[in-house]
Amino acid sequence: MILQEQKRVDGRDIMQIRPLISEVGLFKRLHGSGHFMRGETQVLSTVTLGSPGDKQTLDSMEYQGTKNYFHHYNFPPYSVGECKPMRGPGRREIGHGALAEKAILPMLPEKEAFPYTIRVVSEVLSSNGSSSMGSTCGSSLALMDAGVPIKAAVAGIAMGLATDDKGNWRVITDLQDLEDGAGGMDFKIAGTRAGITAIQMDTKTKGIGPDVVAQTLKQALAARLEILDVMDGAIAAPRNELSPFAPRIITLRIDPESIGAVIGPGGKMINEIIATTGVGSIDIEDDGLVMITSVNAEAAQQAYDWVRNLTRKAAVGEQFKGKVTRLMGFGAFVEFLPKQEGLVHVSEMAPWRVAEPGDIVKVGQEVFVKVTEIDNLGRINLSMKQAMGNVFPERPKTP
Repeated sequence: MILQEQKRVDGRDIMQIRPLISEVGLFKRLHGSGHFMRGETQVLSTVTLGSPGDKQTLDSMEYQGTKNYFHHYNFPPYSVGECKPMRGPGRREIGHGALAEKAILPMLPEKEAFPYTIRVVSEVLSSNGSSSMGSTCGSSLALMDAGVPIKAAVAGIAMGLATDDKGNWRVITDLQDLEDGAGGMDFKIAGTRAGITAIQMDTKTKGIGPDVVAQTLKQALAARLEILDVMDGAIAAPRNELSPFAPRIITLRIDPESIGAVIGPGGKMINEIIATTGVGSIDIEDDGLVMITSVNAEAAQQAYDWVRNLTRKAAVGEQFKGKVTRLMGFGAFVEFLPKQEGLVHVSEMAPWRVAEPGDIVKVGQEVFVKVTEIDNLGRINLSMKQAMGNVFPERPKTP
């Protein structure tokens, strides 16, 4: 029928795709969700956004490193009408999940622009051919629903082949299970409107010539564009805002030499920042990129200011609000930034001559100071009388 009439067992012609459904935002509490259906193949993909510290650590005989995007694919027995125990993913599930992951990977944003760890889980609800390509479409929908700024939507399709012993052949679009088992190939192609991002092919023939490959790619492009049109109807671009339940990450870059000051001995300082502000986590890269994750914007800003003040260097002319830490006969020391002190000499403590620093300030008192000098040893001189905002005691009467 396929070779002679260009008709298939379900009545479709060789280039016809089964009915398509695309949906997003099915579960409001999740960070992102997408539902994709092609005929009887139905996939639900969900997205969870985590902090940079949630990245997956890989340690194998062949590769060591980390991943900040990973796709997990589940193919339960009920998806093909079977009754058997639910077990963990096997070789097939891992391979299908890896294919969908590879298809999406080139479209993900750069880490600097979107530092989140991204986990996508695709649940195959029912299957009759190419659930891996269904997972690719579902993943793309869910990522855009989550507000992940992917560069373009990604769709996938499985292509088949019918042949006879006389050398006749036809490429068929949107392969289903019956055609896969008895057919000549299962050629999965995923990509965007602009090009291909992933390919996987197996064949039951003695080989596939370049003419078959060329026709397969041509038909797959037309199918991919048709699927992308349906997906665009559900969501045409990533959402501008993340889910209100997703954590927020703010970043800043510090001098790598200052990383130790932020972490502190044994992690004391960074743990204090997290505990005091209530942020979820603070991750620091070796190049000085600091990523603060929190579900509370105010807490994130407090941690941001704390880290910034720990690592910033004061400049002459800047004004700060600080706390008096020590009194000496010649002046007072003021901590104006975390772990940074400067000296306010008695001559700079008030608009008049000061005999005793204790007449003007007390230990623990908050005052405004202006940086007047930083010497070649890094010592910082401050002035209270040149700073705006100070309230001085009444000027003593001259005897």
